[in-house]
Amino acid sequence: MIQLNKLTKSFTTKTGKGFKKETFTVNAVNEVSFECKPGRIFSLLGANGAGKTTTLRMIAGIINPTSGSAVVDGVDISEGNDEVKKRIGFLTGSTGLYERLNPDETLDFFGKLYKLPSEELKERKEYLFDKLGINEFRKKRMGQMSTGMKQKVSIARTLIHDPEVLIFDEPTSGLDVITAESIIELIRESKADNKTVIFSSHIMSEVDLLCDDLAIINKGSIIYNDSFENFKKDMTAPNLTQEFINRVKEA
Repeated sequence: MIQLNKLTKSFTTKTGKGFKKETFTVNAVNEVSFECKPGRIFSLLGANGAGKTTTLRMIAGIINPTSGSAVVDGVDISEGNDEVKKRIGFLTGSTGLYERLNPDETLDFFGKLYKLPSEELKERKEYLFDKLGINEFRKKRMGQMSTGMKQKVSIARTLIHDPEVLIFDEPTSGLDVITAESIIELIRESKADNKTVIFSSHIMSEVDLLCDDLAIINKGSIIYNDSFENFKKDMTAPNLTQEFINRVKEA
């Protein structure tokens, strides 16, 4: 379960030159509230710069909110970021990998960080390598891999500790259609296992395939928050992409 209540992130910037500089406070995320339930897939949509990634990073405990609250799997992020991080798997397009390590070494490293027993780590690693098609390059160094290969390893790292809460920020970015389908299947399996899943994507066909609940964020504020079924019922545009564009323009 993820519960956000008026979550806000403010950044202070300065403009002008010399003694004429003025300070401005900008709310990148402004009093965002929504709930992600176990066994349902929640999609957070928004254009670039809308506040989507900032919101996901606050949920993951990577950056601290200015005000408001976020409770992740029963833990308030303001009271225990380290505890929250143990309970989530977070994937973003900007996640880095150690270029000198291979996939085997990478998952061993992160599995040990999560204090997984050796046998459990081995089983999880083999399952994910098989599911994502990593076995054929499991001994190849990250610095020699393609973007798609790196993304597969990033996803395996995200899932290695079998977290109860999964946050996917553009999970199929840079992947071929076959690999993207395996990611979609992993997300479906997570739903079937009653995990809490929140994901963002610019690919509306993925949203249509996976989404149970939907929120749209624009200029830091939520402009839509309801079930995906109700969103489709209320559509006036001929397709999901145009409906999303129309709602953002009208906001």
